[in-house]
Amino acid sequence: MTALVEVKGLAKTFDVSAPWLNRVIERQPRRFVHAVDGVSFAIPRGTTLALVGESGCGKSTVARLLVGLYGPTRGTVEFDGIDTAATLASPGARALRKRMQMIFQDPYASLNPRWKVRAIVGEPLREHGLAMTEAELEAKVAALLAQVGMAAADMEKFPHQFSGGQRQRISIARALATEPEFLICDEPTSALDVSVQAQVLNIMKDLQRQRGLTYLFISHNLAVVRHVADSVGVMYLGRLVELAPRRTLFSAPRHPYTRMLLDAIPDIAMTGRQRTPVQGEVPNPLNPPSGCAFHPRCPHANARCSSERPELADFQGIRIACHAVTEGRL
Repeated sequence: MTALVEVKGLAKTFDVSAPWLNRVIERQPRRFVHAVDGVSFAIPRGTTLALVGESGCGKSTVARLLVGLYGPTRGTVEFDGIDTAATLASPGARALRKRMQMIFQDPYASLNPRWKVRAIVGEPLREHGLAMTEAELEAKVAALLAQVGMAAADMEKFPHQFSGGQRQRISIARALATEPEFLICDEPTSALDVSVQAQVLNIMKDLQRQRGLTYLFISHNLAVVRHVADSVGVMYLGRLVELAPRRTLFSAPRHPYTRMLLDAIPDIAMTGRQRTPVQGEVPNPLNPPSGCAFHPRCPHANARCSSERPELADFQGIRIACHAVTEGRL
């Protein structure tokens, strides 16, 4: 399958230094956070890649880099063979933005409370010249709302008149307005109740089948990822540590961090299997550990792990960054 999205060596560094005068008085150096540090992956057309990991691992930063909300410090994002950073800074930006859209995490914050649903969903249609008259706009907004299981009459309401799940459906309808090929979903169900999560996820899967959509799905909920993803990338402190097909990752996780994440899922079937809760805390990103960033929490770490950073490499049908796995210690 051809890759619609290809990310190569993507990195984003944020300057979090104190103001210049404070640094001079307190004799502090400038400080930087490597939020994303050399991430590479490809998403075949019509499939879903999920990125998972603990809070602060860089998942949402990757999402914002892909849609151009942040500019990369280094590395490239190619969409259908087009370099997105260069295109978004050129006259071709409008055409590219039409083809890729984002669904944000918080449906309470991502919708303008002063606008009716007609204006919220209709804004992309006006912006991209997809509805020339008011009647055409109304018909298209009604059709988009129907696709996400809402009534045409809902377009006359304000966001505060809806539940969280309904608001997220409105967000999905807005994202679909430009008929995009690629949707970046930044934890789209994390603010919703479990039963509502299932409804929204089923809508997204149905839309993918109907429209051939490609998704980057960002989540920390592995049960959700198991339901929607074709392949899964596990992130830790700004880097990918394992990238594998969904079935492989859930049936035979290789990286110690992936195993810890899966062991943290409640064992509803009461199988009695040995479980290892995730130990320790995520290190301070301002002062990450040397070598493999996971080595202070890893039960299989040795001297090489603490001094030499593993690179993400192909290994037995998956991609993994772990000395213990490649050396056969695990």
